[in-house]
Amino acid sequence: MRLLKLLPNGDFQLIEFLGEVPRYAILSHTWESEEVTFEDMKQGSGLPYRDRAGYVKLKFCGEQAAKDGLQHFWVDSCCIKKSSDAELSESLNSMFRWYRRAESCYVYLSDVSIRKRKGRNENYRDKWEQAFRQSRWFTRGWTLQELLAPLSVEFFFKEGNRIGDKQSLEQQIHEITRVPISALRGSALSHFSAEQKFDWAKNRQTTREEDWAYSLLGIFEIAMPVTYEEGRANAVRRLRKEIDDAWKDKECLRHLYTTDPRKDKIRIEETNGGLIVDPYRWIMQHCDFKQWRNDQQSRLLWIKGDPGKGKTMLLCGIINELERSKADTQLLSFFYCQATDSRINNATAVLRGLLYLLIQQQPSLILHIQKQHHHAGKALFEDANAWVALSDIFTNFLQDPNLKSTYLIIDALDECTVDLPKLLDFIIQRSSTSQHVKWLVSSRNEDNIERRLKQVLRAVDAYIDHRIPKLIEIQFNKELQDSVKEKIQHKANGTFLWVALVMKELEEAMSWEILQVLDEVPMQLKDVYRRMIKQIKGLQRQYPELCLRVLSIIELYILFDLPIQVHNVNSVTTSIVKKCGSFLTIRDDSVYIIHQSAKEFLRDETSHDIFPHGLGDVHYSIFSKSLQILSRTLRRDIYGLHTPGYAIERVEQPDPDPLMASRYSCIYWVDHLCEWQPHSRADYIFDLQDGGVVDMFVRKKYLYWLEALSLCRSMPEGVFAMAKLEALFQGKAEVPALFELVQDARRFIIYHKQVIEISPLQCLFEKEESKLKTIKPVIGGYWSACLQTLEGHSCPVTAVAFSPDGKLLASASDDSTVRLWDAGSGTVLRVLEGHSSSIRSVVFSLNGKLLASASDDKAIRLWDISSGVALHILEGHLRSVRAVAFSRDGTLLTSASLDGTVRLWDAGSGAALLTLACEHGFVTAIIFSPNGKLLASLVVDGVVIPLKSWEDDWILELAVNGVGWIHSTRDGGIVELWDTSSGAMLQKIPVFDNIQSLSFSGDGTAVRTDRGLILADFSSVVSSQRSHHRRLFLKEEWVATETENIPWLPPEYRTGAAAVYGTTVAIGSESGRLLIFECCS
Repeated sequence: MRLLKLLPNGDFQLIEFLGEVPRYAILSHTWESEEVTFEDMKQGSGLPYRDRAGYVKLKFCGEQAAKDGLQHFWVDSCCIKKSSDAELSESLNSMFRWYRRAESCYVYLSDVSIRKRKGRNENYRDKWEQAFRQSRWFTRGWTLQELLAPLSVEFFFKEGNRIGDKQSLEQQIHEITRVPISALRGSALSHFSAEQKFDWAKNRQTTREEDWAYSLLGIFEIAMPVTYEEGRANAVRRLRKEIDDAWKDKECLRHLYTTDPRKDKIRIEETNGGLIVDPYRWIMQHCDFKQWRNDQQSRLLWIKGDPGKGKTMLLCGIINELERSKADTQLLSFFYCQATDSRINNATAVLRGLLYLLIQQQPSLILHIQKQHHHAGKALFEDANAWVALSDIFTNFLQDPNLKSTYLIIDALDECTVDLPKLLDFIIQRSSTSQHVKWLVSSRNEDNIERRLKQVLRAVDAYIDHRIPKLIEIQFNKELQDSVKEKIQHKANGTFLWVALVMKELEEAMSWEILQVLDEVPMQLKDVYRRMIKQIKGLQRQYPELCLRVLSIIELYILFDLPIQVHNVNSVTTSIVKKCGSFLTIRDDSVYIIHQSAKEFLRDETSHDIFPHGLGDVHYSIFSKSLQILSRTLRRDIYGLHTPGYAIERVEQPDPDPLMASRYSCIYWVDHLCEWQPHSRADYIFDLQDGGVVDMFVRKKYLYWLEALSLCRSMPEGVFAMAKLEALFQGKAEVPALFELVQDARRFIIYHKQVIEISPLQCLFEKEESKLKTIKPVIGGYWSACLQTLEGHSCPVTAVAFSPDGKLLASASDDSTVRLWDAGSGTVLRVLEGHSSSIRSVVFSLNGKLLASASDDKAIRLWDISSGVALHILEGHLRSVRAVAFSRDGTLLTSASLDGTVRLWDAGSGAALLTLACEHGFVTAIIFSPNGKLLASLVVDGVVIPLKSWEDDWILELAVNGVGWIHSTRDGGIVELWDTSSGAMLQKIPVFDNIQSLSFSGDGTAVRTDRGLILADFSSVVSSQRSHHRRLFLKEEWVATETENIPWLPPEYRTGAAAVYGTTVAIGSESGRLLIFECCS
């Protein structure tokens, strides 16, 4: 953590603390245009940042901290290196904790000034309180956690004068933020529901849309990777998933809980008058205890004694000593049995208590419980099968490759009155097989316990008795068998793995060699491993190099936490594995390293032999070969699914699996590329240039790779891989085309991850040389590139409109907002807020300067595009406004409502000009003719129908040239023609078909509908007469022109909102996303 220190000359010193952090104050503020940044601070003193507005805030914070006796303070703008994605992500996940640990938080309100309030003292408090309530600080996303996290929060005027603190201003803060007073007073945030917390933040804004979700991480006690450009909706989805997972974890822990052994320990110590240190010091120097603690092969220690000898207090002391001296990479779990307490006198309670403490220290272990808890709930730990389930879960814990070195301590086994034999058998079995787990148990001198614990050595003897007769060379020589048994028992020292390794070597020996081999094999495991490496080097021909290369790959998996299994086992692989000196084994057609101790040996002692040219060359070799394998094996529809919508749940792995050889490469090629240091070997640099192997792979095989990732159930790994790849090329001026390609590829996988995960063939492709394309099922070649996937709305999109020049896109939503997007880049330019209910229609004026929005709140808002300001709020309709349209010259605006009226407004002044009553029901679409003199509207035939009876029949909105919501019934509707100057209805034309869209033809002589053209005489619907102008529109389940239907739209594309500009189609979805496609004939 970095902190600032104010120097006497007014400069600041930026200090990084790697260990203990001193007491500090922290600043909360809203970002302005001239902030002092981390880069400014690193440049040193006497620099122009003193002239920046942000310097005033830093100086204020430093001086206020000094007044409070604090030398150090923290300010986000200059204590975080935002150019580093990794540091930024870590900082955003740590922010809540940093604010919580601060001695005091100073809220600097740059828009609340004391000077403006002087002169009228009688209203002094009213004046500043009004400004306080209206401060921008209360509208920003990040400031919510800055309000809730610190214990002390003080508010200051712009001039530095103190306004008050969180306690004295709690009523005003509560009224402004709707945050309960109990939360402001420090109640645990876990006491409030997720929806309550989301409600506190719903009206807050952030500069980067994803930050709305990221700013809530601390409030929900969640940590997750930060991925800018994923969009707000996706960030919120990920946050909600993390919240849901965290809730499941907490529920699982609640169900697992039967006691907290830490509290039992405190109770026992207090009951016995406190723990005295000296009486247990002796055991730390006892030879048996030291061997148990330091010898890797000594995994079980039993402390026994008569009642009243102090065994329990001795274990309390041992636990304290282990807690004090254990490393961060070690776990300690313990349990105290008590016969008189039914909660803690049984075998299942022991396992539950041990598991509970392990999860508290290494939370990721809970996944082993979740798999079963998801189906069984609390009954998993309490029903008749609880012991079976818990012992299985505990075994999975101990076999987890990520489990840290662990001490397990159980006191008073003799007081486990229920299922003690099961518990003893479990301890014996697990202590024999779990290399990194040490057990310490205590009990009275009872024969039944002693007999079972002594079976640990007997189990090794039984294994030796089982294996020796299977040695073919001596299976008929009883005398030699006895000699072999005696030597193995002497050297094995009760270690299963030593016996297993030696037996493997003896299987290859001749009868006359066996005793000689046993004499040569050392007693310590590490010495056995050294002997195996020496034997590998002594192999003939190319085998030594080949085996060392194989082991180097295995060791890379160990060093970089990659999976330790290698797929695609065949006879050649089996032969090579056998020559690798028993370091490797084969199970279920995968190659595994034999044991954790072998991993550590390869990691710690063989680097020079296995990596003679360093790790970099091996990483490069794996990366290069991986791309070769992928380029050779990946192809379109590699599993032969054929159907684009084929669900991943139905996919069965073919035999043979065409991905078997490339599965590892598919998932980890980017990891090896990133671990390789490209600058170290100039002759390899071409691979990372424009036109190099990475460039060509992404251009030719990227979509096939995504399909393969989906089939491997590894899409999340693919997303992270592309993020790493983008970071690798970021800032490299020599590869502009490659960086742009990788950037697009990363956006692509982020936007389409979910759909590809569900159906691998949702990505279809044309020839390999084409650019990236997403082609949805059935639409086929009519769709070219998916230009953008825009995310930001939190509710379904209800209306979409392109600006007249196609450069802007407006979208409206049930979330009561309108978003303005740059149609080319997908950047959100403005969020227009003001409506209090769902928005039903949006339309641009022809000059592109104004935007009108119509809402269920009965109002129309007229917005200035450049500033985002609402120029006019047009009110008068009695029910929901369903459609709006501008006249060609932009001077008139018309609106249509469910109240059965069409209103005409002056777009300049907002004045109401005309109200047109419709005899036949409510109006659902309205348009102007090109000259602005005629107005056409679509009216539902018959009486007003209650919403509930026809709501599900709504079709979709086409926000093109003012077309609004359309309702189509079985009986059709009526098209009405109006004179806009007089308000007279010129004609009513019955329509006996379902009409979805209305627009005037270019010359104004006809009304164009999706069922044909209504000619100027308005006497009939003429389906045979078509315009020669090709224009796209959505027609039921088709994208169509006046002359033909083009592609058929699957149900997921028949959404509630769409817009067309030229050949570009924008479709809003129920998820709140906008998809923009290019459509070609």
